[in-house]
Amino acid sequence: MSTLLEVSGVSVSFDGFRAINNLSFQIGSTEMRAIIGPNGAGKTTFMDIVTGKTRPDTGHVLWGPKSASLLKMTEAQIAQAGVGRKFQRPTVFEDQSVFDNLILALRNDRSPFGVLFYRRNRADREKAEKLASEIGLSDHLSRRAGELSHGQKQWLEIGMLLAQDPRLLLVDEPAAGMTLEEREHTTSILVEAAKTRAVVVVEHDMEFVRRLNCKVTVLHEGSVLAEGSLDHVTRNQDVIDVYLGR
Repeated sequence: MSTLLEVSGVSVSFDGFRAINNLSFQIGSTEMRAIIGPNGAGKTTFMDIVTGKTRPDTGHVLWGPKSASLLKMTEAQIAQAGVGRKFQRPTVFEDQSVFDNLILALRNDRSPFGVLFYRRNRADREKAEKLASEIGLSDHLSRRAGELSHGQKQWLEIGMLLAQDPRLLLVDEPAAGMTLEEREHTTSILVEAAKTRAVVVVEHDMEFVRRLNCKVTVLHEGSVLAEGSLDHVTRNQDVIDVYLGR
């Protein structure tokens, strides 16, 4: 499997606090990866760096087969290059229908002229319907997004990100606030997505991470503390000491 994202020797400090400390690891082009760690470990800052929201003091963030530097791109350019991010709180257009949310998210011409003269076509409608099927919202296409449950809004937002066809999907605590049934459905959406792209899930919930059945990277004080299967990292004494507290 080819490398999609390579983070190498990255450090960043805020007011003297080193949030990321010589961080290095790689993500494959079609891979599910879970990132865990205690609060303050650098998980959110890592995502901020990859998406261009935060600029590191040192290091490299290389992207794709040509090893392009994400640090030389704007946030918009990084998104266009194929990095999609889902925050913990769902952000959907609540007054629009599920169908309209998905249509709005499709990767079409975003120029002023493209937006002004855009007309819905059959291909876009079919793609929106296919996405709705993938996220389990086919029966809710005409509903206002604001009427959906918390879990359904999360799925809609994942669908909206998938509509942009990202090569890397960064997902922040997708299981938070969900019922057991919703969490199981979320797992299946993400596992399916990782068959055709890289999916990185930042999560506190160990049971959810176990369901993902993927390689786990443990961050601590801005560095990689351990890496491997969940069983492997949870047997690591350093991880037990700093994170599991047993």
